Order: sequence, then structure tokens, then C-alpha cells
Amino acid sequence: MEGPPPEKRWQAEERGCGKGCSWHHTRFILLGRVSTDFQDLGEPNPGEGGGGPRRNSLERRRQPQRERLRLLPGVNTKGRGRLRERRGRRWAAKGGEEGRGAVASPLPSSALPSFLSRAPERIPPRPGRFRGRRQHLAAPGPRPSSNRDQGGGADAALACAEPVQATLSSLKMLDVGKWPIFSLCSEEELQLIRQACVFGGAGNEVLYTTVNDEIFVLGTNCCGCLGLGDVQSTIEPRRLDSLSGKKIACLSYGSGPHIVLATTEGEVFTWGHNAYSQLGNGTTNHGLVPCHISTNLSNKQVIEVACGSYHSLVLTSDGEVFAWGYNNSGQVGSGSTVNQPTPRRVTGCLQNKVVVTIACGQMCCMAVVDSGEVYVWGYNGNGQLGLGNSGNQPTPCRVAALQGIRVQRVACGYAHTLVLTDEGQVYAWGANSYGQLGTGNKSNQSYPTPVTVEKDRIIEIAACHSTHTSAAKTQGGHVYMWGQCRGQSVILPHLTHFSCTDDVFACFATPAVTWRLLSVEPDDHLTVAESLKREFDNPDTADLKFLVDGKYIYAHKVLLKIRCEHFRSSLEDNEDDIVEMSEFSYPVYRAFLEYLYTDSISLSPEEAVGLLDLATFYRENRLKKLCQQTIKQGICEENAIALLSAAVKYDAQDLEEFCFRFCINHLTVVTQTSGFAEMDHDLLKNFISKASRVGAFKN
Repeated sequence: MEGPPPEKRWQAEERGCGKGCSWHHTRFILLGRVSTDFQDLGEPNPGEGGGGPRRNSLERRRQPQRERLRLLPGVNTKGRGRLRERRGRRWAAKGGEEGRGAVASPLPSSALPSFLSRAPERIPPRPGRFRGRRQHLAAPGPRPSSNRDQGGGADAALACAEPVQATLSSLKMLDVGKWPIFSLCSEEELQLIRQACVFGGAGNEVLYTTVNDEIFVLGTNCCGCLGLGDVQSTIEPRRLDSLSGKKIACLSYGSGPHIVLATTEGEVFTWGHNAYSQLGNGTTNHGLVPCHISTNLSNKQVIEVACGSYHSLVLTSDGEVFAWGYNNSGQVGSGSTVNQPTPRRVTGCLQNKVVVTIACGQMCCMAVVDSGEVYVWGYNGNGQLGLGNSGNQPTPCRVAALQGIRVQRVACGYAHTLVLTDEGQVYAWGANSYGQLGTGNKSNQSYPTPVTVEKDRIIEIAACHSTHTSAAKTQGGHVYMWGQCRGQSVILPHLTHFSCTDDVFACFATPAVTWRLLSVEPDDHLTVAESLKREFDNPDTADLKFLVDGKYIYAHKVLLKIRCEHFRSSLEDNEDDIVEMSEFSYPVYRAFLEYLYTDSISLSPEEAVGLLDLATFYRENRLKKLCQQTIKQGICEENAIALLSAAVKYDAQDLEEFCFRFCINHLTVVTQTSGFAEMDHDLLKNFISKASRVGAFKN
């Protein structure tokens, strides 16, 4: 016998552990988190339980609507060369005779900034002026390709047994004060925490790492989930010696609870509740100490882990997914309902796919592949698989309703699912008795349904399988929550005062657990890359300065020569220390120089088009890709056509495809904008031809 199914667990737990051990739960009165009403602990049956808390009585706070991005300034135009005309566009090649050899010309000046409306022709070298004598910066030539830790638990609680490797003043303190369990730690201990995860049926267990890379645990220790070799609770931090020397890359937990941890070296360790083989060690005995899982994973590097209530999922560096544990609804993806005692690769539709991220609900699994498609399997009684029905799915199946939509992230609640697209849009489906879908009602949804958050672009979504709470963070830094929030049902995204989604789960989720591994890195030691970042635009060490729009940008000749082929030739044997640059705006040229120091760009989407122009001219292909990613974040119906034209003009293929898909997905609104009305004839002809081929005009 496998023991009681998950839905019967809480009734047994009111009397004790109910999972084969005689130890009874210690109730932390100090924390105020254990209740005799186990419905408050967020563990209903697969049908999600009945009743539900009263409706939300809070007034929804409205965020002022952000002004939409329109035209895209960012470069000066005086003295500018012109881009060479490109013949035989990819669109035209696909469009046959109608578009053969056609070129998408720039939009009129009324629809685009002036730098986008110049007629194309040959690229001359750009002049640069060195103070003291005339100096021409040579036009860039072709860029060369480049490729870019056994033992038992300690008898006494030791918060800091070894000398600290970094002073407290040099650390970024991880803010864990909102989780009640951390009230058991001293202020000194809290300041040493570098990573943390709060878990358990009442948020009464915690694992954290310190600046010394030591791992500590404290809490009720249900079924040995603290990994100390016993089932004794502790209100003082105890060091987890069995993982000494291991650095945590990611961690997830189940409802038993059980723990699945991956190290930075790609190894997997599991411990805790194991009645359904969710530890993957081939047994059903509870794991009191961490066990290294190597079956079928010995030559694999695990980069992501996820846990359902009683099953486990891992993702390897080569895009493969392995699953094990409870399988009554097909959540292991094996095609049967027999529990899986050791890791088994999930194949079927995923056989030849490269998976980039995974997530687990209570008894279901999600995987996003590199093409942006979402594959699902497992329990589907509430429509949490998004397949349009409520039948269980024993093998991976693609969510067809998301056809044409590229998903970047997926997050699973107890019985609902959230996905985040590359356009910053959120879709939700599944159980909704607490309003966790954010649709304004409490009706379950078996198909993906859009979630609207005040017209702002969403950059992060949050949910975990033990709660019915959802959260999201926007590009503007606003954090929203909805679903079960402190006993209330919030049926629409509600603006909070928090700065991160983690605080939503600390203050409002039931139980108060972390939806991800919290992490902060010390800043006492600077790597070479970090040192270079600090030296950018530093007049104290610079030996070269650029004068742009009357402002100086300080740089280092040797670094510019190392990082950019253009500067390697233009600065050779040059002893002058000032360069006047009038061809680009100050924000654009500063962003370019900063990129050479940091390998990243910090520029608004509006100004990133100007940087894309610069990247195209200097043949900086990686910078060009970064610009495209940034520009995507600023797309809206009003500027979609302008961005499409810019993508065509600068041969930004990925951005062009993104803009085209955006236009197709918002075709009705886009075709009513002034940019579409003033669209260049050739570009319009190619757009219509390509749109018709993808079925945009079918009824």
C-alpha cells in the first residue's frame, strides 16, 4: 500500500505526523503559524476544497496608466552617413514575384524620428575630431568572429562556528524579516544569511546558507525534512554538516515536506518525506539526511529543480527533463499511473525538444521549450493544464491555445498556472475559487486567459504549489498580488506597497513560504568584470574622454582597443586624449561605451533604437542582439510599425520577427494607428503578403 493519498493528509496530521513516524508536531506559539483549522494551511484536496474565504473587501488601488511609448528618439542627425540599401529582403523572397527585390523603405518623418527616415545609400566613414588636429576615425572593417561537498547534525546550535570570511559591513543583507520563522534567529545570524528558503505546511521550516557557504536549518523537522539525521525540532539554527562544502544553485520542496537541491556543480540531493518515492532513491523510507541522487543523472548537470506535492522534476543543462515520485495522475509523464522510484527522463513530445524552464503544481508539471511552446502533463481536474478539458494527461502535451505566443516563464500554484510571454503579457488558467487567476471572477478556466495589470509590462510572475496566491512585478517596479491573501479572495491584481514578489508570500500567502530560493551575493570581493564596471566613466583613471553633446565620457584606451575592433584601428598610435563625437546622442554613445565595460546595456527602449543603429554601423553583433531585447520591452500598438521598419532597416532579424508577430497578435489595433496609415508602400505590401501567409486575414 502507498499510504493515504495527498488529499487525506491534513486530517491525519491534526493527530500527529501521519506519515509513518511517531513524533508529534511541535507548535511554535511564537510564530502564530500553526492552526487547528487545517483549511487555513493551504492544503485542500485535488479538487481544491470547498467554501473558501470571504470575498475581498479591499478597494483596488489603481496605478496611474503609464504613457505609452511612441516615437523613438536617441540619435543626432547632423553629419550622418546613410545606410546602404538592402535588396532581396527575406520577406520578399518568401512572397514570390510580388515582392522580389522589394525594399522596405523608412517611414515618413511624421511616423519616425529623423534618423529612421533617411534615404539609404553607401556608408561613408564617420569623422571624429581629436583636439589639436583633425583625425578621421576609420570605418570599421569586418569583425572577426568570437565565441564568447557527510556526516550527522550537530548536537548544539551553532550560528557561526567558524571565523567570518567577510565583515558585516561588506555584505548585502538578505531581507528575511518578513518571514515569522526568522524571528528565532539573532540579528547577527540574520546578517550572515546569503540564501534562504522557507517551507513546510505552516512555513515552520527554513534552510539558509551563510557568507561562509555553511548551511543551517531550523524548525519543526517533520519527517526529517531538515536533513539532520533525526526528527527533533529545533528553535536554534543547526548546521547541516552533510552538505559541507556544497554551494546551492537551486532548491525546491514538496508538501511532505521533501527537499530537492541542486548544487552549482549540477549534483542533486534529496531528503525528507518519501512515502511516494519522491526522493528518487528507489525506496519509500523517509530520508533523514541528504542523499545524492545519481541514477540516470550521473553524467548530467542539473540546472533547475521543481517539486509538486509528492513528485519531483529536474532540468539538465542539455535541455532534458527527469521526473520521479507520486504518479497517480500521470505527473511523472511516463504514460502510466505507477509511482516512479528513481529519476526517469520525460520523453514523448519532449524527446527532441530543448527545455529551458520547468514548474510543478500540486500534481502536474509544466515545461517551456526554447521555441516558447509550453508542454504540460499530470492532474487536470481543475483545468490547470490549459488543454480545454479536465482530463488527466499521462504524457507531455503542447498547450495549443498558446499557438503563436512565445512563453518565457511558467509558475504553478496549487491548482492554477501562470505564464509570462516575451511581450510581457501574463496568461492564467486552472482553479479559481480564490480568484488566483486574476480574471475578476471565481470561475475555473481550462484555456489560457489574459491577465491585465494596468497596461504595464510584466517582467516577473510568482506562484508556488502549496498556495493559491499569485503575484507579478511590472517593468515600472510595481508589485501586484491576487488570489488567496490572508483569508481574503482577491479576484483582480491588487497593487501592493512591496518592492518584490517575495514579500507577497511572506506577508499574505497561506502558508507563508518562499516561492523561490532567496539569494544575495556578498560584494566585498570584486572580480575582474566588476572592477572594470567600476572604472567606466571614472575621470581619476581614464586616459581618454569623449565630448558628446557638450558632456564628457571618460574611458581607457587600452580597454577600448581590446573590446572593439573599431577603436583598435582608430586609436592606434594616437596620443590625443579628447575625441569629439557629434554623430550620436550622449545617452546612446555613453551606453555604447558602458557596454564595452560591462557586456550589458542600461538604456530605455526608446533610446535603444539609436544604439541599434550604432551597433549596426560598428558591426557589434552581440550589442545588436541586446538592443533588440531592450527594444522589445517598449513595444506597443502605436509604435509597432515604427519598430518593424527600424528592424528591417537595420537588418535586425529577431526584432523584425518579434515586431511582425506583435502586429499580427494586435492586428486590429495596429491597423488603426497613424503609423500603419502612413506605412511605406513596399513595407505595407510585404507586410500584407506575409500576414496572409500566416492566416491573419482568415475569418
